[in-house]
Parts: sequence; structure tokens; C-alpha cells
Amino acid sequence: MLWIIFAIIAYFLLAISAIVDDFLLTGPFAKPKLYAFYVSILGIFVFVLAPFGFAIPDSLTLLMALLSGALWFFALLGLFESLRLFEASRVIPAIGGILPVFTLGVSYFFSWQTREAMEPFGSAKILAFICLLLGSILIGLERNKKVTRKSFVLAVLTAFLFALSFAAAKLVYEVQPFISGLIWIKLGGFLVALLFLFSKEVRPGIFRKRKEQTISLFKKPKIALLFIFNQAIGAGAGILQNLAIFLAPLSYLAFINALEGTRYVFLLVFTIILSYRFPRFLADRISKKIIAQKILAVLLIIMGLIFLII
Repeated sequence: MLWIIFAIIAYFLLAISAIVDDFLLTGPFAKPKLYAFYVSILGIFVFVLAPFGFAIPDSLTLLMALLSGALWFFALLGLFESLRLFEASRVIPAIGGILPVFTLGVSYFFSWQTREAMEPFGSAKILAFICLLLGSILIGLERNKKVTRKSFVLAVLTAFLFALSFAAAKLVYEVQPFISGLIWIKLGGFLVALLFLFSKEVRPGIFRKRKEQTISLFKKPKIALLFIFNQAIGAGAGILQNLAIFLAPLSYLAFINALEGTRYVFLLVFTIILSYRFPRFLADRISKKIIAQKILAVLLIIMGLIFLII
């Protein structure tokens, strides 16, 4: 069950990264639609881990690794496009609720490719999955924020791409050492991101944004350090999440997605703490009903964790 610890730590780091992203995206940095490009490009730095374990896989495994990275990139595009077009309170709960279900289905579909069969869940694990899933949805859900048909379709597509990426990564880790598999997967995202350099619509924006960011970094060194810190946090979270995928049995792959609820718990705690210094983090959205909803969601997530480890 070591994978549970790695997954929770990854979501803890992602919660920190989300807070920093919220701050940086209000400044002179790239808009969300370009974040997928930068995140994937920076992923190439994973090659610094090559001396600790690197192997050239067979052609099928190599293709699967590159496909996993490419799918992750397009899933990020879908996520950022959803956040650009719709409110986060509509998009995040929808994706968070659909993703574990898709991952479970895709895992069963691809189980024939792995060395281990999908083991059936006992009642405790089924309850754990349900509690984590409901808690993840409930903690990010806001009243009077209905999911439109267009936002739902985009959320479904994004969740499906993430699920395929997760399953493909697991197939790679079944036959590759962790570091080697991670490098090849990140390379897939990097190569797809490079295609944007050939786009007449995106290329000018990328280079213009990069120039603006460079100028801003020199003018505001504290912001530069914060940006670098956030990228390091995000990279660390990505490695830990992949380590959880590597260690978790195929049957429990969907639980890694369901544990996303712990990220929202951390985010809620950070938001409350930061609200004392920056009131805008809470704005005027807190009410007794919302507090009760968040408490219920946290209790469901805690119950899910208990059922998962017993």
C-alpha cells in the first residue's frame, strides 16, 4: 500500500501548485491554454534521472510510452480549454467524478496486456472507491453552478484521455523500470508539444509569451523564484504520481484517481489559512451550507481512506 502514500503526497504537492498557479496566472505569465506546452516541454528535464536507470524498450513498449505521454498532453489541453471556457467549479468536479470510472473501465479492458489479472474487489474496497469518488465530487461542487452540455462533453473527453494515459503508463511500467518508463513517457509529451512550434496560430503566441515572461523574470526576481519553485513542485508531484502508478496493482489504478479528493482537502485547508492574509481566496462564497458540504466531503474521503487500507 506504499502507492497510497505516494499518491497522497503527490496530491499535497499539486494542491500547493494550484495555489501558486492561481497567483501566477493573474500576472504576466502564459494563459492556461499555453500551460500544456510549457509543462510538457519542461518534462524533458526528467532525462537528468537517466544515469539512475535507463533502458531502451522493445518497439511496442516504446510506442505505448510515447502514446501515454501524448495522451497526457492532449488531456492537459482539454483541461485547460475547459478552464478557459467554463468555471472551474463546473469542470473540476465533472472530470474528477468521471475519471476514476473511466480508469477502472480502461484498466479492465487492457488487463489482458499485463502480467497480472484484475483481482475482484471486496466490499471494503468497493466502499472505499464509492466514498472517495463521492467525496471528490462533493468537495469541489458548488450550488447554482450547473454543468452545461458543452462543458460536460469536454469534461468527458478530457477524463477519457487522462484514463487512457494512466492505463498506457501502467502497461509501460509492467515491463520497464520506473525511471526508464517515466523518461520515455515524458518524451512522448515533449515530442507532441514540439508540434506546436510548427503551428502558425500558436507559434507567435508561444515565443511572444516567452519573451514577456523572460522580461518579467528579470524585473521581478521573487516572481521568478516562485515560478521556478512551482515548476519544481509540479515536477515532483508528477514523479510521485507516476511512482504510485508503477507500484499500484492494475486493479487499484482507478483508486489513484479517486484519491484526487485528498488534493481538494489540502486545497481547502490552504485556502482557509491563506484567507487570513489574502481574503480574496475565500471571497464571499462561504456559508453554513457550503461548510457543511465540505465537512461531509472530507468525512467521506477519510472513510474511503480507512476502507482502502483495511
